[in-house]
Amino acid sequence: MSDAHEPRSAPGPAPGGEGTAKGAMAAGVARKVASAVLIVLTCILVPVALLTTWVHDIVLDTDRYVATVSPLATDPAIQDAAVHRITEAVAVHVDGQQAADDIANWLETQGLPPRAADALKGLGPQLDAAVDQAVTKAATRVVQSEVFDKVWTDANRAAHNLVVHALTGKGRGAVGVSEGTVTLDVGALVEKVKNDLVDAGLSPAKHIPTVNEQMVLFKSDELAKAREGARLLDALGNWLPVFVVLIGAGGVFLARGRRRALARTALGAAFACLVVAIGLVVARRYYLDHLPPEVQSKAAASAVFDTLVRFLRVSLRTAIVLGVVIALGTYCIGPGRLPVAVRSRSERTADATARWAAAHQIRTGRAGTWAQQYRRAVTLAALLIVSLVFALWNHPTVLTVLLLALVLLAVLAVLALLSASGRVGPGGQAAGTGPPGEGAG
Repeated sequence: MSDAHEPRSAPGPAPGGEGTAKGAMAAGVARKVASAVLIVLTCILVPVALLTTWVHDIVLDTDRYVATVSPLATDPAIQDAAVHRITEAVAVHVDGQQAADDIANWLETQGLPPRAADALKGLGPQLDAAVDQAVTKAATRVVQSEVFDKVWTDANRAAHNLVVHALTGKGRGAVGVSEGTVTLDVGALVEKVKNDLVDAGLSPAKHIPTVNEQMVLFKSDELAKAREGARLLDALGNWLPVFVVLIGAGGVFLARGRRRALARTALGAAFACLVVAIGLVVARRYYLDHLPPEVQSKAAASAVFDTLVRFLRVSLRTAIVLGVVIALGTYCIGPGRLPVAVRSRSERTADATARWAAAHQIRTGRAGTWAQQYRRAVTLAALLIVSLVFALWNHPTVLTVLLLALVLLAVLAVLALLSASGRVGPGGQAAGTGPPGEGAG
């Protein structure tokens, strides 16, 4: 019995308990670090994935490219640049002063007095101006007709597309790329202007030989470097966006607070896209401020640049809006005071509507009971369906994001009303014993 009065020693740690705790702590730290790395990597790669989609799915798609650049044929800046270049090409071969001198010399051999011959030679500048005016009118008429539109479209289609030339140097046709210079062969248009001038009675125009004049659309010394990047983006193709979605989902799944992780990922990706969009604006300004002398029209170069990056800009804006919408959605389902108040108010409004409908013999029957029972599952299904529709949408825009968000809100509102109807009895009283909104999931 003496051992009953002996002090008892404190119980020691269970065998392996300390090691298990350290292992769990290390696993938790590793999981946290892995989640953070994946989320940061996702935010960085989202704009890169948009670039791959632009290069692979839009830039390298002939039909889509032709549809993109076709409006440039009617762009005033492009038309003015084409008229200027065609006029230059024709003026090189029609010399009004030389024509006046030849006529005066011939008449002088026929007995024309020297003073009259000198006066006739003085008409050279006026004749040159008249020819230039006729050429400009003919060139403008050709460029503003369907002829230029056809030449422009056929040239781009034959070359596969302008951006493929600019970024990879592939293809042949009227649009060419050489040492960072992208040009359009206007020889066919010069030939059309020549025929129009001859038909109009300007017979010297028939002596205009076939020319191979190039209109420089844009030039960049960095084009060779851009080609290497384009080849890499083309190789990644459509796989990079899928990979980015997977690593983003992995980062959110490994996070301890998945709702907050999703919001941070969405906002981080939106911020990264915003940085790229700002960089695109800066690059445009820098390019236009440093145009080489070969590019004669800054307005035309601006029109070409804006057209080529239009879909990329739309994609960046769409990603920014989508990120903000996802972040707002995660906030609205969170435990914050404002989201809880909004949800409670919505539930009370739905219950009040259901009670009014029941009092007026408007019932949803089994649909309301089913919606109340499976509300959470239906909500998740709606989220998955909307996400799938967005993923399968062919080049979504900001309007697409807003439309799908409104559709989702409408579905959730209808589901809330059906669930409230399932909670209300025939007399307009709550079917259960709990307060309104209980069991809403």
